[in-house]
Amino acid sequence: MFPNSKLTRSIRLAISVSLVTSLAIPVFAEENDENSDKIEKIAVTGSRIAKAELTQPAPIVTLDSEELAKFGNSDLGSILAELPAIGATNTIIGNNNSNESAGISSADLRRLGANRTLVLVNGKRHVAGEPGSSQVDLSTIPASLISRVEIVTGGASAIYGSDAVSGVINIILKDDFEGFEFNARTAGSTESVGTQEHSFDILGGASIADGRGNITFFAGYDRTKEVLSTDIRQFDGWGTIINPDSETETDGIPDRLRVPKVYSELISSTGVINAFGGPAGRWVFDDAGNPMRQVERVGTNSFAFGSFPDGCDTCFDGESYENYIPGVERVTVSSSLNFDLNDNIELYSEFKFVRSDIKQQFQPSFRFGNVSVNVNDNAFLDEGLRTTLQDAGQETAVFAKFFDELGNRSASNTRELFRYVGGFKGGFDLSETTLDYDLYYIYGETSNERKTLNDLIPDNFVAALDSVIDPATGLAACRSQVPSAQGDDYTDPASVNGSDCVAYNPFGLGQSSEEARDWISADVTREDKITQQVIGGTISGDSEEFLELQGGPLAMVVGFEYREESSASITDEFTKAGFLTNAATPDSFGEYDVTEYFVEVNVPLIKDLAFAHELTVDGAYRTADYSHAGKAEAWKVGMFYAPIEQVSVRGTYGSAVRAPNISEAFSPRSPGFGRVTDPCDADNINDDPDRVANCAALGIPSGFQANDNVSVDIISGGNSELKAETSTSFTGGLVWTPTFVDELSFTLDYYDIEIEDAIIEVTAQSIADNCVDATGGPDDDFCSAVDRDPITHDVSLVRSGFLNAAALNTRGLEFQAAYNFDLATFNLPGELKFNLLGNQLLELERLEFQNRPDEINDEKGEVGDPELQFRLAIDYQLEDLNLSWATRYIDRVVTYDVSVNGGSPEDLEPGYISSMTTHDLTATYHITDNVMINGGVRNLFDTLPPGYTNNALYDLVGRKAFIGIKVSM
Repeated sequence: MFPNSKLTRSIRLAISVSLVTSLAIPVFAEENDENSDKIEKIAVTGSRIAKAELTQPAPIVTLDSEELAKFGNSDLGSILAELPAIGATNTIIGNNNSNESAGISSADLRRLGANRTLVLVNGKRHVAGEPGSSQVDLSTIPASLISRVEIVTGGASAIYGSDAVSGVINIILKDDFEGFEFNARTAGSTESVGTQEHSFDILGGASIADGRGNITFFAGYDRTKEVLSTDIRQFDGWGTIINPDSETETDGIPDRLRVPKVYSELISSTGVINAFGGPAGRWVFDDAGNPMRQVERVGTNSFAFGSFPDGCDTCFDGESYENYIPGVERVTVSSSLNFDLNDNIELYSEFKFVRSDIKQQFQPSFRFGNVSVNVNDNAFLDEGLRTTLQDAGQETAVFAKFFDELGNRSASNTRELFRYVGGFKGGFDLSETTLDYDLYYIYGETSNERKTLNDLIPDNFVAALDSVIDPATGLAACRSQVPSAQGDDYTDPASVNGSDCVAYNPFGLGQSSEEARDWISADVTREDKITQQVIGGTISGDSEEFLELQGGPLAMVVGFEYREESSASITDEFTKAGFLTNAATPDSFGEYDVTEYFVEVNVPLIKDLAFAHELTVDGAYRTADYSHAGKAEAWKVGMFYAPIEQVSVRGTYGSAVRAPNISEAFSPRSPGFGRVTDPCDADNINDDPDRVANCAALGIPSGFQANDNVSVDIISGGNSELKAETSTSFTGGLVWTPTFVDELSFTLDYYDIEIEDAIIEVTAQSIADNCVDATGGPDDDFCSAVDRDPITHDVSLVRSGFLNAAALNTRGLEFQAAYNFDLATFNLPGELKFNLLGNQLLELERLEFQNRPDEINDEKGEVGDPELQFRLAIDYQLEDLNLSWATRYIDRVVTYDVSVNGGSPEDLEPGYISSMTTHDLTATYHITDNVMINGGVRNLFDTLPPGYTNNALYDLVGRKAFIGIKVSM
């Protein structure tokens, strides 16, 4: 299944650590005080000072292990994305078009970016999964090991450090586990979509040394089958076409219509002659290489794409090549140890190794009209077609082809993660004050070997395409190998091993020789390595000995943390030399360190007075010194006020920071490719009131039709001058826990987060837009970063990079209601539980350039950012049986830009996605005390969004079933 050298060593290490520790621990057994009392302190995320969840100034959402099991999914990132406060941007499906992020699943709180969501494991940092970033791969944290997940929204940087701008997700793992547990689960589509998941794991733990310690060992395997886009039932080549009935953008008639089967007749896997037109017309080939006239489009999307209502077997359909879910195999081995050396010192350690093997598909390499066939000499051209072309006066013909015969540019990622945590914690008395401490060391490492298979060597292809009949043999050969066919000024175009050129037959599918295919293609290899080291400590206590307010003593935590982060990506020599279709990507490396100090204090001012059941104020302050971004400060204050026991008011206000990550600060300036929709195109020029005049000032003619459905050259990279971005956040809300009904609670919180100097990679599209969207004339700074062809006026090159330029703002209401009650009240058996969690988005604005507030990108109500989301879960417990019904609601969204000067409902039809409601039914049954089964059906009524969206927020697969078993001993 996997090469086992490193995995085997890791398993042996985990077992050895457990065995050696268990043999060594009895040495301390005589010092154990069997009569000593322990007080368990439950720390809740949002504070390093232990407090109950509903008495925190900041809102907190908690999912325990039983709730996680009801999702029937082993990927924590995908589970969390179903909560209203978290976007699906960076889940395993959201990352399905990325090579370096393939198989990674991260959380995106408040849709402010996964890089602004801090993920902790047992309150401590975790090494990243993606090179150059701080994003934690949640799929490397097995669900079977999780005790609970706690989510605090809003800035928490003062308490936990950089990256906690939008909040913190703290994953609490099971410890002190005793016994043995086996879990197995399988899931798949009931509608023949092709999804299939399997997972198996074992968890074992034992107390040692008369209960003074515990050792836990975990091993698991899970597999997710690859799902191609062609498996998704509602996908059907959906795209837009120009509405012929629309005359202007304001005539009340939709400018564009959404239709299925939007393809390109200009390129195919069998090859297209005269791709962009020519005197002899456009020709395509069947699989055997026989020429035939290409099918004509019915409606037009752009110069490159059109509508083919009856289908087109010889056209390009992007869905034929890409996957919706990558294939993943993952093995996890971990171990943990807790041991009381004495009454004041507890030793703890955690070890984890995860190996993931990810398979992902991308489009094959292609040439889109940037090569030509020599009509007179080509050795493989059909004679009848040669005559037709010659009769039309063509000596050369533009050629386009997708190289299916080379195979997809399949991405194969082998990612290995190692993490170790070790430390000491405990308590000691100073005078009459008990102080608790925690000293720890963390080392994490993620390595990834990325292979992109079957890439084209363009220069070699040009040489192999230029075939002739060798008069010496009568066989096809490359012109570069036949001197008599070369002119005086001939230069061999090949860049790699030119003397080995093999003539390539491009007409049809698979008509070229295996030797020719090998000579024009190669694989791309990149190796990533991410490391993290952390040394930290905290000490906490209260003021009971020397100061006690009416509400009680002050509680305080002080701490420090020193952290080093590094990331490197090494690229193969072919790619660095620019031999392949990938841009000539250099190696990249970056590292930084940061030293941080922080303090948190909790001040209980009043307690148990009339109209002041509780009044508590807390605060936190953190200072950090980054080697690459200088000094930064974060702070927050919070308040919890309960005039009476059942009603309370809570709020926080603070400033948070996020330092630039390694990619943002250190990635080298390098070339690439990107898609730019030309703002000066006739279809787009009226989207901003300044464009018409500014485009004209650039010399672009009226009615300009851009060739913008093809990639343009991009040069981009990091910026060593970046500073930490800052944010201010406010949350305020009400908590109602009525005393006349047990176990009923309501919470309603308002949140407001504003980020300034936000670090963004200014996209090629933004640069092109801002060049001509400025008031008073073209913006020289942006226009100087855009090169246009002097003849066609098309964008040919854009220079971009990272800047502290943006502002991000979001506001909303978050609400939760929970109620547990015993049906015996109504003389019925069992117990019911209700839990409603929702979010009302009031604002989500992105100002790509904060000094241009007139150019606001408003995203509220657009795809991926619905105004209203909620999830309602109802559980019925009857002895050993639990039945659960969960309903998820996503509000109606539009598919156009709702910003001022953005789009309008007239842009296209349909221009929205209706509201979506899905339902899940799950059941858990304890067959015996040791055997439990659970299963269910997700998306019970097979509710699907329309085929013109692939946004990861939606369930595109439809109805799925899962079943699992847990055996405990």
